[in-house]
This record gives sequence, C-alpha cells and structure tokens, in this order.
Amino acid sequence: MTRVLIVEDERQLARVVQAYLEKAGFEVRVADRGDTGLAEFRRFRPDVVLLDLNLPGMDGLDVAREIRRLDDTPIIMITARVDEVDQVLGLELGADDYVTKPFSPRVLVARVRAVLRRRQPAARARRLQVGDVEIDLDAHTVTRGGQPIALTPTEFRLLTTLAQQPGRAFTREQLLQAIQETPYVGNTRTVDAHIKNLRAKLEPDPRHPRYIETVFGVGYRFRRPDEG
Repeated sequence: MTRVLIVEDERQLARVVQAYLEKAGFEVRVADRGDTGLAEFRRFRPDVVLLDLNLPGMDGLDVAREIRRLDDTPIIMITARVDEVDQVLGLELGADDYVTKPFSPRVLVARVRAVLRRRQPAARARRLQVGDVEIDLDAHTVTRGGQPIALTPTEFRLLTTLAQQPGRAFTREQLLQAIQETPYVGNTRTVDAHIKNLRAKLEPDPRHPRYIETVFGVGYRFRRPDEG
C-alpha cells in the first residue's frame, strides 16, 4: 500500500485530508509538528509527503531541506502562504508541487497520484541517449558521461520531457503541464525553480548551461548534440 505522510498542524484539515487519502487506498500517518514530522518520516518511510510550511517545532522549509538531504521522496507543500517568493523557495528546496489553502481534498488526492506517477517509466521508450546524457526510463536513472545524477521525480520528468525532443522550445505552460500531468495550475514561474535545480545537478557549469538552454520569450529547450 502506498504510504503518505501528512505534516500539518491544522488538525481538522489533516483529518479531512487523511480521510480522503485513506478512501483512495493510501496508508496515511499524520504529524502536527515539524520536528515530529521529520521523526515520523524516518520511521514511516513514506512514498510522498504532504508538508505545511507554518509548523511549530520546526519550520516546514527546514523539514523539506532535511528530507531532501536524506531522500528524493516527493514533497507536496501545503500552505496558506501565497507569496510567490515562498513558493519558489519551497520548489528550489526540492518540493515537487505546491498547493495553497483553501483547496479541494479531491484535487489534492489527484495531485498526489500525479506526483507518484512521475516515478513510473514512460511508455514510449526504455532509454534516451542525447549526447553524453543517458536517461533510463525503466530504472528512473540519469547519467552524464557515465556519472550518475540524482534527480527528484519532478526533475526527472522535466528532463525527460525536454530530452525526448532535443532542439524543441517548450513554453513554461507546456513544461508545467508535463510535470503535473494535469492542466497547469498556478504560477508558471515555478518551472524556473525546477530548471534551476536541474541545472545545478546536470550542468558542469550551471551559469553557462550546455544542455538546458533558455529560449528568451518562450521557455526552455534541450540542446541538440550536433550544435556543438
């Protein structure tokens, strides 16, 4: 059974979300503090974490930072903070999705399923090779020049989307829809945060990208190997 950890100090909200997730077939644990949530993460080893930002004991951003240090478990941040800076900061720490309150529990369940599907291999091909970057879609691994590159599920899906069509410029809307697997919701600038994280891991020099190029006024593309 797929396991979900909810770290949320609004107990009524946590109970409602837990009920919807359990009805959908998930095994759920709940923590109402940041520090206890991190301890529960270590014990429970969830498949996905729903993480509030405003938490007693330990701030949600600090919890996300520590989870990402330990593992690549998908994180969906749930918060009343609507400031774009907070959203981008959370995504730059490695969160896979961001949901603002109030929200529909049914939509949240759908977002959980979408994040989990990103761990599944794409059906169109088993392996992609673009220059010295190799993507194994079944094993969910990436190497550059034979060296492994550890990516979160969202970063992996973003890279796969770009690398499947080298040279094609994707808009932020198209990339956001690809990584969410739903019609895009929210600020498309969140794609920039994911691209920044991806470049930091993939590019030898993220300040001068050789793989993922910015197409000004459009979005991003994966450079073709024959472009030098």
